[in-house]
Amino acid sequence: MNESGTGTAPTPVEELLRAALAARAQSVGPADLRPLRPPTGAARPRRVPVRRVTVALLALAAVAALVFFTVRGGPAPPAEPARAPPPPIGPPAPHGRPVRPSTAVPTPASPTP
Repeated sequence: MNESGTGTAPTPVEELLRAALAARAQSVGPADLRPLRPPTGAARPRRVPVRRVTVALLALAAVAALVFFTVRGGPAPPAEPARAPPPPIGPPAPHGRPVRPSTAVPTPASPTP
């Protein structure tokens, strides 16, 4: 198993890279490092507040646009409830003869419900 834990054998490229990195690490000594000094100057550049304000304004504009387009295209007002048609104006139309209740008697040939 290789050091990455994948369980596969290291490739020749991996072996060359490891050897090169180990050689470079051995070649660096205390004389190659710069002396330790506390940082000087501003801790943060002056452009950071400008960036923050710009990002905040862009975010505010995006929220305002979202609200504008959401409210502008809102739902239509509800439809009025349905009403019965108005009664006809004028005299009623004459009917033929009056309808009498049916007194039909079922015959034996007709099926009964």
